[in-house]
Amino acid sequence: MNFELCASMMCADFGNLEKEVKDLDEGGIDSFHIDIMDGRYVPNYAMSLTDMKYIRSATTKPLDVHLMIEHPNSHIDIFTRNLSAGDTIYIHPEAEYNPSTALQYIINAGMIPGIAINPGTSVETIMEMLRIVQKVLVMSVNPGNAGQMYLPYVGKKITKLLSLKDEMEFDIYWDGACSAEKIQEYAPKGVNGFVLGTTLLFGKERPYGEIIKDIRELKL
Repeated sequence: MNFELCASMMCADFGNLEKEVKDLDEGGIDSFHIDIMDGRYVPNYAMSLTDMKYIRSATTKPLDVHLMIEHPNSHIDIFTRNLSAGDTIYIHPEAEYNPSTALQYIINAGMIPGIAINPGTSVETIMEMLRIVQKVLVMSVNPGNAGQMYLPYVGKKITKLLSLKDEMEFDIYWDGACSAEKIQEYAPKGVNGFVLGTTLLFGKERPYGEIIKDIRELKL
């Protein structure tokens, strides 16, 4: 069974970012997940445009840029012009008065449009956007910080999205507190990809290639 593994780069060692990208790339990661936080939409600051540009230059693999910022319509162009066709940009629908405008801008720029759904965001409130996007990033923790605990009620939301994904033609990605057990449970159900942070990938004092190989060999 195929599922994508995305490295959450806010968890990487920024003192050795060149080596981190190289080791992850050679270790078999599928894409690089870039969390951009403005300190307003979420109570934290994370990666910068400069970080994103460097990682884009250091790998040919896709980037998944997760914009946790207010009013992405006002800033979306500085991200699209520094990315490549085939990269993904996620926005949060609550962060913009007209989120479909931002999504259309992403589409027109040749990127993959996605929405990120917070634990407190219901499927019903984003139903029409599911017809526009190609990816849905389901937050299993409240956004803004790494290392948080999984919120169990999110599983019911994923079940609802799984019942809609084929009809509306979008893929589902898991973000937050992603353990081996969650991959074993949800990959067979149809979740397409998983963002890996401190729970499974970073800070383990093992080569990334070994960890990624172990994850791909999980019994599903």
